[in-house]
Amino acid sequence: MIFKNILKKIPLLNKLFRNTYIKKLGGDYDKLSESCVTDPKLIVFESYQGRNYSCSPKAIYEYMLSSPDFSDYRFVWVFRDTDKHGEFPSNTSLVKYDSKESFRAYAEAGTWIVNSRLRSFIVPREDQRYIQCWHGTPLKKIGCDVTAGSNATSTPTEIREEYTRDGQIISAFISPCDHTTEKLISAFALRDGNKRIIQQGYPRNDALFGFTGEKVGNIRSKLGIPGDKRVILYCPTFRDNDHDSTGYRLKGTFDIKSFMEKFGKFAVLLVRAHYFVAVEQEIAQMGEGVIDVSDYDDINDLYIASDMLITDYSSVFFDYANLKRPMIFYHSDAKEYEKEIRGFYMGTAMLPGFIVTQQKELEKTVGSILVDMKQGGDGLLRYKTAIPAFNKRFNPLEDGHSAERTVKALFNM
Repeated sequence: MIFKNILKKIPLLNKLFRNTYIKKLGGDYDKLSESCVTDPKLIVFESYQGRNYSCSPKAIYEYMLSSPDFSDYRFVWVFRDTDKHGEFPSNTSLVKYDSKESFRAYAEAGTWIVNSRLRSFIVPREDQRYIQCWHGTPLKKIGCDVTAGSNATSTPTEIREEYTRDGQIISAFISPCDHTTEKLISAFALRDGNKRIIQQGYPRNDALFGFTGEKVGNIRSKLGIPGDKRVILYCPTFRDNDHDSTGYRLKGTFDIKSFMEKFGKFAVLLVRAHYFVAVEQEIAQMGEGVIDVSDYDDINDLYIASDMLITDYSSVFFDYANLKRPMIFYHSDAKEYEKEIRGFYMGTAMLPGFIVTQQKELEKTVGSILVDMKQGGDGLLRYKTAIPAFNKRFNPLEDGHSAERTVKALFNM
């Protein structure tokens, strides 16, 4: 433990150790890949590098479970913790991330369905398919499009090399709209354009259609939310340049403790940090009415249980827009983020919600939304027409059946 803490505090030493570790894992995987025979009816799933049972891989998996066309298939889920995601049917195995069992699953499966980049040594053979669902419509630049700065582990040049390499081995990309298709092509340097892109909507968003009031009540009860409280969901992204010995930090000028002193009587605040961010201790100090939902498996539950969203540059708002609920964009460091950290694919004029840059503006906006809701309104105020127009451009195919269409396209059905 002491050695690991020292590694974390010395970036170069940490990088050398990580590279050595990955090289060893790569050797283990290569041996398995050379000896395994591909099973076309075995499919492996992974979400957020094994952290969650969620997103488009979950939606695709659950559709396949319900379809008689896949009754003779076997499935494998790769998790960092195989004990915390509930029970699965007998045709599904759970294996630990970075374990020999997970490597064997990738080495044997005919199809891989994931939503984030895999370890660099996990490369498909000619008779295997690597399906990249990705994990959101991009606002901030990704992959080969990043020029503004470095992150904690890679320089812009290294990032471009990594994404270009992935673009060469991925069999198909999932996309919800023309915007995402265009950015996937540039971010992964796809020389064949959109030929490998399946644009049938985001399977992950199917859960945002047709849910019941009972389900909402069950989620709120599970989270311990009082029935008389409004629910505010806060989903900030990570900052590539803000990293310490424990990981990326929950940086920003949002004084949550002060915010809750003002709104705690009327609302609870669900804090959902990016999966790269280590926040448990920070959130524990934010006071009453703040609930840490960073480890909650499926963010869709948090979307439908909330009354409004506060975010910064996270892509969550593209999905949340399907619910037609109020959104606030807290852009306290927009110039720094754009010029020094990551950069954006679009300007703020396209954002379907309130844009604020200071705590006072944020609190005033939240107050106005809560008053409108108390008076029987939906809290959208002047954004009633903006959200439908936004959805027409960025969520044109979302209708609760994207997983079905995607699976049929993937398996030529």
